[in-house]
Amino acid sequence: MGELEEQPRRRNSARQSIIAQEDAVALEHLGHKQELKRNFSMISMLGLAFAILNTWTALAASITLALPSGGPSSVVWGLIVAGVCNLCLAASLAEFLSAYPTAGGQYHWAAIVSWKKWSRSISYITGWINVSGWVALTATGGLLGSTFIINIISLLHPDYEAESWHQFLIYIAFTLISLFINAFSTRLLPLFTKAAFFWSLTGFVIISITILACASPNYQSGEFVYGKFINEVGWPDGLAWLLGLLQGAFALTGFDAVAHMIEEIPQPQIRGPRIMLYCIGIGMITGFVFLSSLLFCVNNIDEVLESSAGPLLQIFMDATKNPAGSVCLLMFPLVCMLFTSTTLMTTSSRMSYAFARDRGLPFSYIFARVHPGLDVPLNALIWTAAWVVVFGCIFLGSTSTFNAITSASVVALGVTYAIPPTINVLRGRKMLPPNRAFKLSGAVGWTMNLVGIAWTILTTVLFVFPPEIPVTSENMNYCIVAFGVILLIAVVTWIFDGRKNYKGPLVVFEGLEKGPVEGVEAVLEPVTESDSITKAALA
Repeated sequence: MGELEEQPRRRNSARQSIIAQEDAVALEHLGHKQELKRNFSMISMLGLAFAILNTWTALAASITLALPSGGPSSVVWGLIVAGVCNLCLAASLAEFLSAYPTAGGQYHWAAIVSWKKWSRSISYITGWINVSGWVALTATGGLLGSTFIINIISLLHPDYEAESWHQFLIYIAFTLISLFINAFSTRLLPLFTKAAFFWSLTGFVIISITILACASPNYQSGEFVYGKFINEVGWPDGLAWLLGLLQGAFALTGFDAVAHMIEEIPQPQIRGPRIMLYCIGIGMITGFVFLSSLLFCVNNIDEVLESSAGPLLQIFMDATKNPAGSVCLLMFPLVCMLFTSTTLMTTSSRMSYAFARDRGLPFSYIFARVHPGLDVPLNALIWTAAWVVVFGCIFLGSTSTFNAITSASVVALGVTYAIPPTINVLRGRKMLPPNRAFKLSGAVGWTMNLVGIAWTILTTVLFVFPPEIPVTSENMNYCIVAFGVILLIAVVTWIFDGRKNYKGPLVVFEGLEKGPVEGVEAVLEPVTESDSITKAALA
């Protein structure tokens, strides 16, 4: 009996070993050695991706973006518009991910599909924008987490006067905890991200039910929740509503995380595209229900916008009429922000590591190292954490500059999402291998590509727009300046460093003699023994 029970285990272990060999060989064909462990399962990687989007929490924290600029109708339906458009964009990138599952993501794909003359420069600039965007985005986790804690203090102690350095110290604590977990608990990260996924879904359910039950029967009308339009920003009504879309766009940014973590999951060409689409779908559904629940429980929109305790805690107070109960509910999004801060740092470090591995960063040989004992790119982690601390110091001196940097991170990532599909569309959608695991065929592919590209153009323009008029130095949107600095750094480093040292990603293809691959430094190698072993075993 024991022998019979052991046989399925052995077969399963052999199957996993075969898949691991196959994945390692596939990564070698993309020019890289398997250095990171493939410890993540489908659920744990979905947990990481969803922890980064953290859609319902991000929507609640940023609700002040859309309420004065479109009102509840913009808050709710703006999320649906953003969700559909981001699904189109994610599906466009999922094609690339299924064909080339490498941590480099957008810059690697841009190199492969670009025109030969421009491939290195386009790839390099895409990589720099992506690295900068992820490093800056990592700062948002500590920012929102520290904001929640300051809001709790303000609610419980009405006489409390918040100082920038108070929030700075909490922000640094979030950063150091995230660094510690990433550096010394990498083997536990899959469990950590699973916990993040279930904690977030549990919090969403408990909060939604609790506030609706406590607020009963004093609800806002359905007409208010789904149809009320408000314009307090001075722009024409149509433009004001469009500016309200930024809340949904912000809450669904970061879905490329799975691409930069793709070398740590088995069967990446199949699971990666699914996770990329699933996290947006779950975010849309939970976000729609959560926003509807919040808006049904709102008493006074002006109080929500002006509350020293923050909009989310004020809505909890409107529903529960109890400070202690409101703080207990806020524990769910607060812990979510710790999960988010940690997973943002994980993904950002992998992006920097991948780009350094292709000699895209100064001192690339330092940041491309994987620590042999910890099994993580420790130097890339420290690089990310150091920049997050620098951004925190900027926050101490100027909150508007810090906000510009974090807004620019969203713009930067959005731009990189559009670059590979734009090039592929310009080249007739013929640059990806036809046998890829995830494929958008015919009119569906063209439609999704074009919608995703158009969405990126729209949100890029909106993100750099002044939020209200008349425009003053106080309410000016300095995001365009911060994004301009990112572009300037990318161009300058290309001129002085990348043009000489950056060769682009290496790709090894069996059968490359059938035709060159544009945009990469191709390395033609014979079929290796490991290839033969894998194919024979799978047969």
